[in-house]
Amino acid sequence: MNKTFAVIRREFVTRVRTKAFIIGTFLFPVMMVVFMVAPVLLMTGGGKPQRIAIVDATTDDVGIRIEEALSRQTMTQKGAEVPRYNLTRVASSEDRIEAVRDSLVGLTGFTREQLPDGFDGVLVVTSATLVEGRASYFGSNVGSLEAMSRFESAVSSAVRGIRLERAGVSQEVVAQALIPTQLRTTKVEEGKATGESGEAAFILAYAMGFLLYFALIFYGQQTAMSVIEEKSSRIMEVLASSLKPFQMLLGKIIGVGAVGLLQLGIYGAVAFLLSSQRGWIAGLLGVDASAIRAMPMPSFPADLLAVFLAYFVLGFLLYGALFAAIGSMVNSVQEMQSVMTPVTLLMVFGFIGVFAAIGDPTSRMPVILSHVPFFSPMVMPVRWSMSSVPIAELVLSLALLVAGLLACTWVAGRIYRTGILMYGKKPTLREVARWVVR
Repeated sequence: MNKTFAVIRREFVTRVRTKAFIIGTFLFPVMMVVFMVAPVLLMTGGGKPQRIAIVDATTDDVGIRIEEALSRQTMTQKGAEVPRYNLTRVASSEDRIEAVRDSLVGLTGFTREQLPDGFDGVLVVTSATLVEGRASYFGSNVGSLEAMSRFESAVSSAVRGIRLERAGVSQEVVAQALIPTQLRTTKVEEGKATGESGEAAFILAYAMGFLLYFALIFYGQQTAMSVIEEKSSRIMEVLASSLKPFQMLLGKIIGVGAVGLLQLGIYGAVAFLLSSQRGWIAGLLGVDASAIRAMPMPSFPADLLAVFLAYFVLGFLLYGALFAAIGSMVNSVQEMQSVMTPVTLLMVFGFIGVFAAIGDPTSRMPVILSHVPFFSPMVMPVRWSMSSVPIAELVLSLALLVAGLLACTWVAGRIYRTGILMYGKKPTLREVARWVVR
């Protein structure tokens, strides 16, 4: 066992000391903090009112009514409600629309320092706006889908109100009819509302599935490349003289897996702290705690962290054994890319199963996939985060995963003991089968 621990220590220390590991391990948590904090700061006053010029070429009060509707749009800035749009309406006749529009467009797209009296956008409304629902907008912010969607909704709401009033509907009824409906989604588990929004549940499930898929394939390839490097440098022959092949295989898998476990453990711990200490974070930022709670930041309870890490460990041991066997079969990274295709396809199919679990975690496909050893490392943690999984299902899934792990490790060990000392031509599938059975 001392020799196996020596291999584990070498694989672990060699990777943990690299700049790539240090930067990647600490950069990702920083990005998590930024993604959580930045939207809160923007929502609490980061934006500025948009300067909009309205070219009114209508023959009645349509342009005035649109201006009034836009002036009622507000935003939060420094804790206070302020108008979202600073409006300037310019009347124009039908035959002078283009000239007036072009003159205002010429004042658009500059910063406030460059042109204090300029505009961020120009809205052109004509008689066709009310009859056909057509209007034109020229602005520097057209690339912001969220801003344009809000602006278009405000203009459309104003036009609908004018149509209803002209059809004989009272202003009070129009005002009530145009109140938008905001659907608030809340996740439910075992008949109890968790307080977590649908957006937060989706973000957590997708992030977990992607992170597990990326970590398994990345560290699996690291294991295979480590074997290839030692084969090509002939170090493998020296190691084989003092270590049993299975000891080398086990040391490599556990050593590289420990690096991945350390990295994902740090990620998970940061996610747990961010989700459980929102009030403290709000105090540091000097904002209302409700502002952070309103963000779709998913909760990351301790039981989910334990399931997440457990499935990564077992999943990596399974795939790590397969990747180590692949590394022993080939002599170069180029050969590895072609041989690892079947294993990669298994992982891709497991990642596709993540989307099935996100769509309906209780349907037949994700339930079946969460019990198949090759797919459960990615699917079951997502199911656990999206719904209430019976403990019996979790235990059965883990038991099947351990059984699959033992079977794959046994097969990989048979391949590894012969492959590490084989050079030259890449073995055929029949030859590999003989290595396993003999």
